[in-house]
Amino acid sequence: MISKNMIVTDILAVDDDIAPILMQMGMHCIGCMAAGGEDLETAMMVHGYSAEDVEKVVNYINEYLKSKGTQN
Repeated sequence: MISKNMIVTDILAVDDDIAPILMQMGMHCIGCMAAGGEDLETAMMVHGYSAEDVEKVVNYINEYLKSKGTQN
């Protein structure tokens, strides 16, 4: 499971297929230096997303991980 307070690089380490999900949203966090020190909520806010959007993405990713059987 991921949370909005997790560092982006830690989220990406959970499952390789999370990267395309974030990239489709315009969050090209994979190559960003801030990804190693910024949590998902902060990164999304910087990209113009709302707190509600953050919750939706966290829920979406967790449901995705659950469907794959890769949740922690």
